[in-house]
Order: sequence, then C-alpha cells, then structure tokens
Amino acid sequence: MKIVVISDIHGSVHYLNKALKAFEKEQGDILLILGDELYHGPRNPLPKDYDPKEVAKCLNKLKDKIIAVRGNCDSEVDQMMLEYPIMGDYSTIFWKKKRIFATHGHIYNKENLPPISNGDILIYGHTHIPLAEIKENVYILNPGSISLPKENNKNSYGVFENNSFEIKSLDGEVIKKINFQ
Repeated sequence: MKIVVISDIHGSVHYLNKALKAFEKEQGDILLILGDELYHGPRNPLPKDYDPKEVAKCLNKLKDKIIAVRGNCDSEVDQMMLEYPIMGDYSTIFWKKKRIFATHGHIYNKENLPPISNGDILIYGHTHIPLAEIKENVYILNPGSISLPKENNKNSYGVFENNSFEIKSLDGEVIKKINFQ
C-alpha cells in the first residue's frame, strides 16, 4: 500500500490540483490529508486560486481513497461540504507493521507526543515546514504544506512507500527522506 500525504490545502484549488496530479503520478492507494482543507484561516494570506467550494468538489471525487483529520481551521461547516469524515483530531493507520498516528499538529506534535510506542510514526502538518526525524524512538514526520509553505520551503507532500517516507516538492523533487527500521 502506498500512502500519499498532503496537508494545509487552505482552500487553494491551484495547489490542490498539483497535489492531485502528484497523487496520480505516484499511483497512491490512499490520500492522507492532515487538515486545514477548505478555509485559509485568519492568520494566513489567501492562497493562489482560493476556491473552497471547488476544493471540496475535487476532493469529494476521491472520497473512497481519502483518510483525513481535522485541522485547527476546519469546522463543522467544512464537514458539511465534504463527503468523507474530517472531524477526528487524529486517525491511526497500520502500515508495514508500524502504527501511523496522523494528526494536524496543533495538539500533538514533536513537542507534545501522543501516547504511541517505540518505532511508531507521528505525522502531522500545521507548521507548513517539512520534517523527518527520530525523537524518543518515534519517527516524526511533517510533509510541509501544498499551498502555503513557510521558511522558504517548497510546496510539498509526502509518500510512504517500501520502508521509507519521502517529502517531495510538487514537481517531484525529493526534499527529505527517512528510512524505517
């Protein structure tokens, strides 16, 4: 199973379309969305081609392939637009004998680890900054943001494949990679 991970769409149909092309090119089985799907949030600028209704329409076409969690900018109104659940603060996925604890990052993150076991994976968005490291025997990952990257990072997404996680630019360039034991 190949999992493609995106985060922090913030209503940008432009960058979502690029991410969906990457999902297709990667031949992903699951699209894991780490929150902040439709709304740009009061602290963020409007992203390119801001169109939450169109974003919802595009994502709903893939509803059978999406696992999503709630971001701090997501609300019940957003859930009314989407045909798959987004209101959970986290989701657990079992992949290659590892537990992936997927969350947005405003509650659980590298500074506040969830209750998971040695060798498990915490993946979150929220910061818009790509990250791949090990802390306290837990793999900590962040694919960055597809629409509003911070700290001069590229618009990016992540891929779980084989025994690794790669963070890639929307053009497919590998930015960071971590191998799992």
